[in-house]
Amino acid sequence: MRMAIVDGYGIGRFLVQRLREAGADCIHLQSDPHPAGAFRKSFQPELFSLDLGFSRDVQALAARLAGLAVARVVAGAESGVYLADTLSGRLGLPGNTPELARASTDKALMMDLAAQAGVAVPAGRAFGSVADAVAWFAAAGLGEVVAKPVSSAGTDHVYFCARPDELGRAGDQILGSVSVYGHPTTRMLVQERVRGTEYCVNTVSQDGSHKIAEMWRYVKAEGPAGGPVYDYDEPVTADEPPWQVVREFTGEVLDALGIRSGAAHTEVMMTGSGPVLIESSARLGGSARPGVVEAYCGVSQAGLLAATLLDPARLAAFDDFAVRCRSALRLVEFRNRTAGRAVRGWAAAIESLPSVVAIIVAPSPGDWLEPTRDLMTSPGSVYLASADAAQVGRDYRLLRRWEEAGLYTGASPGQLRRP
Repeated sequence: MRMAIVDGYGIGRFLVQRLREAGADCIHLQSDPHPAGAFRKSFQPELFSLDLGFSRDVQALAARLAGLAVARVVAGAESGVYLADTLSGRLGLPGNTPELARASTDKALMMDLAAQAGVAVPAGRAFGSVADAVAWFAAAGLGEVVAKPVSSAGTDHVYFCARPDELGRAGDQILGSVSVYGHPTTRMLVQERVRGTEYCVNTVSQDGSHKIAEMWRYVKAEGPAGGPVYDYDEPVTADEPPWQVVREFTGEVLDALGIRSGAAHTEVMMTGSGPVLIESSARLGGSARPGVVEAYCGVSQAGLLAATLLDPARLAAFDDFAVRCRSALRLVEFRNRTAGRAVRGWAAAIESLPSVVAIIVAPSPGDWLEPTRDLMTSPGSVYLASADAAQVGRDYRLLRRWEEAGLYTGASPGQLRRP
């Protein structure tokens, strides 16, 4: 079986690995002639039998894929969703509603479509002018708003604003910035800040049937610029009360956005009045390590998607209500506190913690590190797992103390001792 992967970057490479292990042949396509540097860095060309690169002629590209007998066209990263869905539609292959595909990378369109379908979304609007955004906020009567680019990811340029002047400063930072995809930001979304417990839901769908592969509870902290930064995530399974409510709500979101076949990553805030959509996209979720998630919870989104692409009956047979984790598991994002050059030895210190099962390191010694303000400026992440949940908590707190002492940019060995 032959698959075409659009933008096989980041977690998309794990999907390709699973497909190749099962005997599938994978072809790569680019949605952009000049992918952003972070994407280029994660690309592994050896995973593909053929790289067709970028083409502006979608009709000719579809004809080429038809000639290659491609069975599915799949987005490896969010940037590839529109092209993947467009090609799937032209080729008559399973996929999502092509006319709605822009909603995966346009948060304003996403919110409009969801609201039209009766899905709860925060009050808000998109603006191309800081002055217009400030005027709207001043008249809206909202206590606090969230401002962010219409198209970006990883808490890039996300700000909490309690006053119009704060929104003005945030808007100056957002508009004209360059997104994580390497494109200038010309519009920003301003929404009422909703509070509660946030969940991310990583699903796999086939012909409108949606199953949860992974649900995670987000814990976020406030970064140095006043916006949210990821702190840690913990898995949630069907034996916890919010799971079924969030599952049902997520299905309504996916239906509203025309996400019918493939992966999706949806973020939901469970408020006092019920679930509210934060965002959703027809892509694999995050930068997780599928093998770790499978080892402790039995299934990963990348693994379930690969199995479904190869045999749709696998999804029909999958019971997401039955998924359980065999131990406490936590994905912790690193937070650098002090600007400076990355030193040697900090990764080894983290690896010595008893509950560490996998560490994902971004910088090399000597690389310049800014204080962590979003996912792109985090030095990496670590999975902690143990049958003793208290051990996970102790290791997490110790890691945070080491970070406060300057772990990544120059903490002395004495500062990295255990209490």
